[in-house]
Amino acid sequence: MKMQLLVFLCLLVSATGFTQDQQEEAKKDTTKLEEVLIVSRRKFSNHRQEKTLSSIDDYLEKSNNVTMIKRGNYAWEPTVNNMVSQRLVVTIDGMQIFGACTDKMDPITSYVDVSNLDKVTIGSGQEGTENGHCVGGGIDLQLPTSKFNGSGLKSSIDLGYETNGNYKATGLDLEYAGNKFFISADGIFRTSDNYDAGNNKEVLYSQFEKYNLSLQTGYKFSETQSLDANIIYDKATDVGYPALPMDVSLAEALISSLTHHYTPENKALKTLETKLYFNTITHIMDDTKRPIVPIRMDMPGWSDTYGFYSKADVIKDKHHVSLNLNGFYNKSLAEMTMFSNNPNEPDMFMYTWPDIRTRYTGIFAKDAYYLNDNSSLESSVRFGLHNNRIAKEEGVESLGIFHDNVEDTKDRTLLSVASAYKYNKTNYKLSFGLGYGERAPSVSEGYGFFIFNSFDNYDYIGNPNLKDEKALETNFSFNQKFNDFEIGLQSSYFYIMDYIIGDLAPNVSSMTIGANGVRVYNALDHASIFDVYLNSSYKISERLSVNGTIGYNYGKGSNNKNLPLIKPFSYFAEFNYNTSKFNAALQLEGNGNQSNFSSLYGENETASYAILNLNLGHAFYGKNGKTILKYGIENILDANYSTYADWNNIPRQGRNFYVNLSYVFP
Repeated sequence: MKMQLLVFLCLLVSATGFTQDQQEEAKKDTTKLEEVLIVSRRKFSNHRQEKTLSSIDDYLEKSNNVTMIKRGNYAWEPTVNNMVSQRLVVTIDGMQIFGACTDKMDPITSYVDVSNLDKVTIGSGQEGTENGHCVGGGIDLQLPTSKFNGSGLKSSIDLGYETNGNYKATGLDLEYAGNKFFISADGIFRTSDNYDAGNNKEVLYSQFEKYNLSLQTGYKFSETQSLDANIIYDKATDVGYPALPMDVSLAEALISSLTHHYTPENKALKTLETKLYFNTITHIMDDTKRPIVPIRMDMPGWSDTYGFYSKADVIKDKHHVSLNLNGFYNKSLAEMTMFSNNPNEPDMFMYTWPDIRTRYTGIFAKDAYYLNDNSSLESSVRFGLHNNRIAKEEGVESLGIFHDNVEDTKDRTLLSVASAYKYNKTNYKLSFGLGYGERAPSVSEGYGFFIFNSFDNYDYIGNPNLKDEKALETNFSFNQKFNDFEIGLQSSYFYIMDYIIGDLAPNVSSMTIGANGVRVYNALDHASIFDVYLNSSYKISERLSVNGTIGYNYGKGSNNKNLPLIKPFSYFAEFNYNTSKFNAALQLEGNGNQSNFSSLYGENETASYAILNLNLGHAFYGKNGKTILKYGIENILDANYSTYADWNNIPRQGRNFYVNLSYVFP
């Protein structure tokens, strides 16, 4: 009977939310986030979220093809289609931003917050190349555009508390909108102690503290032209990483941009948007709060990026054409100092990223051609010129120890193409797509020097002579609605050539004390990655519905070995109850046993798990504003578990009670 119930739940994608009338009134809830998900398990707009103060990481993980790799309680690394960040293009409002940490402790998603954002766009594979080249997909975290609606002054305040880890969050948003001038300011503060896994087991070094401030202003010159200025300042301190040997004392980012909008009237050119931007990131790893370490180390890193883009939308006859000309210049520098335990011996210093300068200029074009009222053919192409330069001579000399003919510059040309047929009727949707894409090696893959990977316990060395990674892909999806029942299937397959991964260097000694050895980045001849998801929903009555999804993923290299970090069989189900001012949802989520793990790359088997969550929400409306109350219990049964995406099997949070209160006025 239990198995029958589990199968029933598994065949059911979540849609927690209030009724349609309330949705219209709740659009100015504290988290203004909306989504455009090309691959999606469920929509997770502000009024549908379990917590109005959820982090960006929580939002992203709602999509089928997105999983967040957790090295701690903060700054999770997004993956799309079982591919990690170097195979993705992750941007903030179309701006290229590169982390400053060699150990991926600072993914781009960690430098914004829900208070900054208006929309999240996730593109699978070559559908994600609007802002850059990728193999796995793209994520664009989009900022809100200026509003010139004359609505005057508005504000909101948000409070959140969670029992597990004594987690606290506070947010404030102020906005003024006139007919020609707009200004908005917001801030959010988050802090947490160590959290507890199931059975009240404390997870040491899982604390963090972070605040995020943003300011946006805009001026409307005419009915067709306006100018926006944005600045975001994000700072995290005392961030613990229980899955890693080091913590972070500072992760700091300044993100700024100036954007011109042109919207001509009654012309084929519908919009023209041009942006200039600059961002700088400082990231400092240290181990001073770890009581016992073999040797003390400091590992600071810096990343500065200057860039631009100009995007245009053109609609002519049956064609909808999107164009994007963009470019950037990035400087990535990282150091490591090992402090000697012997006062008579000098400290050891080296560059782990020897001041790598990257220049890129590219153009993207997409044409959506509407064959008739129900079908369209969408085709896209991106072409780019990519250049790396090693600015530190020490970097050339160090890499030359391991590779022949190391030059200080490397030029590449990159190409991405895709095409998809889409058929859309009232109760039926179908799409089929093909794509080919290329990406350049990341800074670590090409130029990293003795970067320790605690996942497999090896030091890694870059390879500046790597070929571009290339991928062929195909994707398919359909969705059918039968009155109150809806079912959908989505699937994708990637054949990746010159798949970049570390190769064992047997005659090289490791730099990190206790490491198993050294790996040098090289490439498998090819690798294959496949995923398929079945989604369904059933509306039992006006107030009661049930939704769910099941998924299967597979990944293997040309060496006939499993690829690391491939998601096992997964399922999610949810029962929802909604009225005009109240909603409740009981959720079941879990993974099967990860039997196809990659022992070659330090992965071990993770057991199956299943957890239950209960989420509730109230909305209260008054003359002077509205109040949104969200509360619930996560991991009701206090399960002690880890998933395949938990670095070094760190356990997830145990039972957690939470409450979020938002007041919006007027």
